[in-house]
Amino acid sequence: MVTGAAEPMRWTRKDLIGLEDLSRAEIEMILDTAPQFLAVSQRESGIKKVPLLQGRLVVNWFFEPSTRTRTSFELAAKRLSADTLTMNVQASSAKKGETLHDTLDNIEAMHSDIVVIRHNHAGVSRMLAERHHSQIINAGDGAHEHPTQGLLDAFTIREHVRKMRQDPAASLDGVRVAIIGDIAHSRVARSNVWGLTKLGAHVTLCGPRTLLPPGIDRMGARVTCDLREAIHDADVVYVLRIQLERQAKCLFPSMREYIRLFRVDAESLKAAPGHAIIMHPGPMNRDLEISSDVANGPRNVILEQVTNGVAVRMAVMHLLVNGHRRE
Repeated sequence: MVTGAAEPMRWTRKDLIGLEDLSRAEIEMILDTAPQFLAVSQRESGIKKVPLLQGRLVVNWFFEPSTRTRTSFELAAKRLSADTLTMNVQASSAKKGETLHDTLDNIEAMHSDIVVIRHNHAGVSRMLAERHHSQIINAGDGAHEHPTQGLLDAFTIREHVRKMRQDPAASLDGVRVAIIGDIAHSRVARSNVWGLTKLGAHVTLCGPRTLLPPGIDRMGARVTCDLREAIHDADVVYVLRIQLERQAKCLFPSMREYIRLFRVDAESLKAAPGHAIIMHPGPMNRDLEISSDVANGPRNVILEQVTNGVAVRMAVMHLLVNGHRRE
């Protein structure tokens, strides 16, 4: 009896809410889909579109300021040939007391397909996904998760590892990532911990003790307040933005103190291996959490993260809409 080949995995989820929800296989499926869309953006013909979401409507619904994420999603949708609608929250009916459910009901009455939402309260995207038929993508909910940032970061690291090892099939197993800064308020840090540890990487979190939330080590990361200890064996040094709006709460003594103990600069990087790359989710506070010479230096892959973000978000939207179908 001849046994047929195993059927390839297909995407089955309606929404993307967080990397905590996903299996390693699901994360790798997104990462493995992204290169074809990176190639679309790099076409020599200049035609940077494919018709995979032609006729679909993607709604960007952002309750917090955003430049990179919002424009990245909008560009990703357009490159998939989708129609896009950006909601002006400041002029929306939410200001008149309309509930999020009522607003989304009205959006869906216009036959939306994908709704990309960023909200300052954790859990909003999941709440909407459970009740509405639109496919919800969480673009950041409070200090909970930012899954597409975690995915694009994992993709960027994996591409670098594969290039460095000259192995197109290299995984993130055993790769060491140090995440530095305001861990307590960072949804990016949480998505990266969930995503990278599931992919086999070793993650170290580092920052002032007041910016390290209790129990964060239970997510599978090592925790330290010593920058040089955190980066001494790191393959990746990931710098988080210091959220200056929170400094009014005096979560660390002073900017000068933070710079002395936690800034990633030429001096502190002497403790890291020479091959370590520098990452930052943006926007940067130059010369606060990261020095300009490091941000502009040859080891940073910050703009690669931006480029890869469009491809990864194209992959996510394609899989949500088309991934369950047989090729």
